[in-house]
Amino acid sequence: MNSRSSFFSLAATVGLLTLSFAPASPAVPLVPIAQVSPDFQYGSAAFNEVAQTSYQTVGLSGIFNDWITAAYLNSGVPLGDTGSLTGDLDARAAVIGAASGDEKVKLERETAAWAHRFIKKSIRKFSLDRGFELANVVKTGERQCLAQSFIISGLLQRAGLQAGAVMVWSNPKGQKSNLGHVVSVVRLSSGNDLLDDASDPTPFMHHQGLLVRVGDHYSFVKPTYEADDTISGYTLAGSGHALSVKATAPLTLSYLHSQFDYYRGERATGGILGTGTGKATPGGLKQSAFFLSRAVQEEPQNALAGFVLGQVLARQGHTAQAKAQFQNANAMYRAEGRVPAGVQEAITALTRLAGKKQ
Repeated sequence: MNSRSSFFSLAATVGLLTLSFAPASPAVPLVPIAQVSPDFQYGSAAFNEVAQTSYQTVGLSGIFNDWITAAYLNSGVPLGDTGSLTGDLDARAAVIGAASGDEKVKLERETAAWAHRFIKKSIRKFSLDRGFELANVVKTGERQCLAQSFIISGLLQRAGLQAGAVMVWSNPKGQKSNLGHVVSVVRLSSGNDLLDDASDPTPFMHHQGLLVRVGDHYSFVKPTYEADDTISGYTLAGSGHALSVKATAPLTLSYLHSQFDYYRGERATGGILGTGTGKATPGGLKQSAFFLSRAVQEEPQNALAGFVLGQVLARQGHTAQAKAQFQNANAMYRAEGRVPAGVQEAITALTRLAGKKQ
């Protein structure tokens, strides 16, 4: 999936709308790496839980880690020479842990570039409708921005890097969306950030607008890029105030769980986008509402999930509940520093509709 394609989701066009777990993976030794991001390194309980939930949702049996281990051996993109994915990741972590200065940064960048090549080589197809599920990475050989960012970040964490994921609201060309893309971010030992995006032929993209964690909340920010593709600082989109890199952090694990469920709701068959049917159906909207409601419960600060849940509720005729979701999402967006196009318009349209019904 390229960076332009990822913006053709409900998140980008929402303002135009009318209103048997798999068996647990075998235990593997993990290298303890303190993370600025939540720890979901490859092989951890947190990583495995996301994969198992996806397998259960799709109805696929097996173990995701078995697939990725085989994919690595068949990819022709080795990170080391131990003969196994975990062995090579752990060996790289040891080398990075022993390095310092420019050499450490060089190793971190090389490892991030390796993860980009591995994902591009191993999962060649993309699908906005199915590729967010890790199970569909295996079942149909497809990926999407959230799945690839989660996998890349998990692999890089295991390899000894500080890595996580952030949302994108403005791509390298300045095209804006309602948080229409997800990208992996690496906190280099130099203190700068580096984006690692498998949606593009080259890894280190210059997205112009990100949603990052600042303290206990989220903020829309604009990165400042250096000649080496790294981010040396951020500017708050709302106030224009400067933020240091160390003042920011990637999305929490609860936000990532929420975002997986967001895409399940957005792309439900016959759901809010009419995926697979060409139009929304009552059953599809019910599925959309189920997953979007779960997304909001998992991360109440996921404004996008709340806003699209409002769209679903409006389509179902639940006007009061829809308006509450719109208003709550609007308040969150304002607090985060940016209200995407279509949010206030949806509130106004729903208010007019409610008035006509009275």
